Amino acid sequence: MSTKPSAGTVRWLNPDEERAWRAFLRVMVAVRTGTARDLAAIGLSEPDYEVLSTLSERPDHTSTLGEQADKMGWSRSRLSRHATRMEARGLLRRSPDPADGRGCLLVLTEHGLDTLGNAAPAHVDSVRHHFIDRLDAEDLAAIERIARKVGEPQAGNDRPPNECRSA
Repeated sequence: MSTKPSAGTVRWLNPDEERAWRAFLRVMVAVRTGTARDLAAIGLSEPDYEVLSTLSERPDHTSTLGEQADKMGWSRSRLSRHATRMEARGLLRRSPDPADGRGCLLVLTEHGLDTLGNAAPAHVDSVRHHFIDRLDAEDLAAIERIARKVGEPQAGNDRPPNECRSA
């Protein structure tokens, strides 16, 4: 049984929706490309910065690998490989998770905290340059409102789009 919808059941985007979708994609690409380039200039990737900043905000500068992977939208194995590279650079260390014998904790090192402290001002400048300073208060409020709507789970819709249901 195919899960692909027939052409007659697809809700195609109208011209306004298509323009909005493509504009959203352009904004995401422009901002992420600019901030990623600026982070790379100081020796960090976006995922490096995300992990470091998250750990810096956590009690004891520690998070489970699973919690961090979920926050980033990554698989645990992908984050584990990335954490291995960060650990080799002395930015974090891993330790066994006492609550989960199969899991591990990511712990921010002093070097990682120092690296974040040195990178944060440049990152904030980059975010301002590529995003915040281009918008006014009304634009920022609209983005927050949109993010709340898009980030909310859809009521009664816990299935992926176009998944077939049995009758």
